[in-house]
Amino acid sequence: MSHSFGMVIESLVAVLLLLTIGYCMLLNKRLLRLKADEQSLKATIGELIHGRPKSPSAPSAGSSTPWRDVNENLGSQLNSATDMSRQLTKLLAEGDGVLRRISRIAVAARPAEPEAPKLSAAQSIAVAAQAFSDRRRPNGLAA
Repeated sequence: MSHSFGMVIESLVAVLLLLTIGYCMLLNKRLLRLKADEQSLKATIGELIHGRPKSPSAPSAGSSTPWRDVNENLGSQLNSATDMSRQLTKLLAEGDGVLRRISRIAVAARPAEPEAPKLSAAQSIAVAAQAFSDRRRPNGLAA
């Protein structure tokens, strides 16, 4: 019994080791592909940094480049968005002040509600029991 149990455990360990080796091989392939992608990405970034055109139809260094136009356009749009954000912040603060004043006016304009008489715990239970008995249905059950 113990001999077969030991064989089962060792077989299980062997299968797990084979699965681990297979998974390591798969990871190794993925790492190699990632390393190759890293090299091509570094080359692309280097070309972008040095401003080397990829195609012969790219504009020369002296002429106005599309990315400069885009950069200037984005800069102006960013400045206008910042100004608009400041204006909206001011308007929101003013609106908040107006809302507070209106709520104070509304609270002050409400008529004062008469205070309900203060009841002790026993009195409140008695009132609740009376209300419960008043709700009795014709068939004898309370609602």
